[in-house]
Parts: sequence; structure tokens; C-alpha cells
Amino acid sequence: MLRFFLIPRRRIVGLIFSLPGLLGLMPAVAQQPSGAQPLILIYGDSLSAEYGLKRGAGWVALLQERLSREGYPHRIMNVSISGETTAGGLSRFEATLKKHSPRLVVLQLGANDGLRGLSVAQTRKNLAEMIDRSRALGATVLLIGIRIPPNYGPQYTRQFEAIFGQLSTDKQVPLVPFLLEGIADNPLLFQADTIHPNEKAQPTILKNVWNALSTYGLLQPQDATKANAADAPGRSGS
Repeated sequence: MLRFFLIPRRRIVGLIFSLPGLLGLMPAVAQQPSGAQPLILIYGDSLSAEYGLKRGAGWVALLQERLSREGYPHRIMNVSISGETTAGGLSRFEATLKKHSPRLVVLQLGANDGLRGLSVAQTRKNLAEMIDRSRALGATVLLIGIRIPPNYGPQYTRQFEAIFGQLSTDKQVPLVPFLLEGIADNPLLFQADTIHPNEKAQPTILKNVWNALSTYGLLQPQDATKANAADAPGRSGS
């Protein structure tokens, strides 16, 4: 489980990893009809798993609603798990990719590594491996950045935050610099426990992700997808 708290006089959200979160992993899956294509795989932690929210209120569910409303053919599979680390995510990643064959992977992991003070180099390596495995199976990746409080000192905090930008540059993958931009410094956007973003915060999280999806051209409207399929090798027009 991820725990969040606001750091006074800093535009940053803190995330505290708790032992109970390790013992109570909670998957959240948003499924659409199997015939819908292409598939977007959300691979994250409690920030994406609707922790503490009613089902359907999280940013992932809001993303599916917006895709449908605007005529995109994509469906979403949310396999996020509260409390997940990059090591845990990597251990089940390839099997998940092979099972679902996503077109796009939204990779939202790393916060729990930082909150536990794990090796920055290992966290980077785990994320890089998931990016490489996604590409090997034909999926595009959108990397989601996160920030942590300076619990382990400013040097570790800076090194951790730099992971995401460095990977985006080195691997040439699209990036959401900070998932909770516009939320972290507003206590009214957190649940009563002051830990997790509440329902009011979810549209802002969606906006942060949607801006990246749009900016990097990661989505195609339904008509464009049909046109591409018609023009594909082995297909003939009517």
C-alpha cells in the first residue's frame, strides 16, 4: 500500500510504504468486452488501483469513459496492485504481457521502491527491463513519473526523481513527469486518511495522463484505426 502525506511548504507529495500494505495486496481490474481493440494495459500500484475509492471512480475508469465518449476503440485492462514494487512488477510482467497482448503499456511503478529507500540503480534497471520487454512483444510504453519526500536525504530524493526523466531520454519513451501534478499541494484532494488522493482528485490525474497520451500521439480515433487495418498487408479494400 502506498501512503501519502503533504510536506509543508513543498510542492510534493510524500508516499510512505506501510507493512500492512505488503500483506494486503489489492488488485483492481477494469475489463471491457473481449472483442474491443486495441488494449491499454495499466501496470501500477495503489495510485492506479482505486485504493479507498468506490469502484469506477478512479482515473483509470475515467480514462476508459473518455476513450469511449470520444470515439476511441481502445479497451483498458487494469492489473495494478496496491503495494507493488518494481521488482514485484517485473516478476509477473512478461506473463502478464503474453496473456493480454497490449498495444500500449502505462507503466506506473517505482514509488514503493523510493519510499523503502531501495537501490535507485535497481529501480531504474527494473523499469528499463519492463520497457524493453514491452517493446519486444510489440507494445508501446507510457512511463509515469512520481516524486518522494526527502526521508532519505536530498541526494537520494534527487536521484530517485531523476530515474523517470533519464529513462524517458535513454529509452525514448513518452513520459508523464509527475502523476500527481496539481494535486500534491492541496489537502482537499486527499482522502480522510490524508494518504490517498480522493475522488475529486481523479479527474486531475486523468488530465495529466491524457495530456501525455495526446501530446505523444499514443491514441488513434476509431476511424483511423479502421483505416490502418484496411491498409495493412494482406488486406484488400472493398
